[in-house]
Amino acid sequence: MQIAIVVYPGLTVLDIIGPYEVLRFIPGAEIRFVWAEPGPIIADSGVLALAATHSFAETPAPDIVLIGGSGPATAATAANTELLDWLRKVHLTSQWTVSVCTGSIILASAGLLEGQRATSHWSGLPLLEGLGVTPVGDERIVQSGKIVTGAGVSAGIDVALWLVGQISGDETARAAQLIIEYDPQPPYDSGSVDKADAAVKRKAAAIVAREGADLVVNEPYLIGKESAAMTRLVWKTAIHRIRSRRRPMRALKR
Repeated sequence: MQIAIVVYPGLTVLDIIGPYEVLRFIPGAEIRFVWAEPGPIIADSGVLALAATHSFAETPAPDIVLIGGSGPATAATAANTELLDWLRKVHLTSQWTVSVCTGSIILASAGLLEGQRATSHWSGLPLLEGLGVTPVGDERIVQSGKIVTGAGVSAGIDVALWLVGQISGDETARAAQLIIEYDPQPPYDSGSVDKADAAVKRKAAAIVAREGADLVVNEPYLIGKESAAMTRLVWKTAIHRIRSRRRPMRALKR
């Protein structure tokens, strides 16, 4: 079974590394890290590098395709026509098409989630709605046919365990869970919007906003590109929302 995990500049690493550590336990799994061409990919931190092992052209028909999310890089990636074309093509023959976090915004931009239920990182849910998707904020894993979307970042592990169960059975999934000793007992209980209090929500929103602002300081050459991409994505969602409204009935002729 060939598993294509998309890597792109500015991605959030845990979105894909969590699933990678689980999906590799599927018997016969061949995992590829895929981008336009093989080579290094710098993550959103600016200090961690991954490598694309295969190109889109070398990976025309994976059984599973998985794409994670990002912060400021989501909009630019969602406008990458080469990626969107590849996603549309491989989705035709994939067994499962999967996203984690704001990766669902990229799937939506490819037109794969039109009229579907899907989830994302809590900060990405409004954009999903604007792209013609029914956003789901209270489910960690949302299945719509062969498309599976996961909530933010750490939800990728849950999505991957669910997939292993579907493909290789519950026993294999439980074994994978034991091998990675995935037994969450966090010292805090604010891992969802419903559980976090107002102060924590404000703090989280400020951090998310600051990540975008840090781009100006640390990666100034990117800010124009990322800002323009986000502007285009916001406009795209707004126009989609307007065009999707039911047209008023024509006035009766006198």
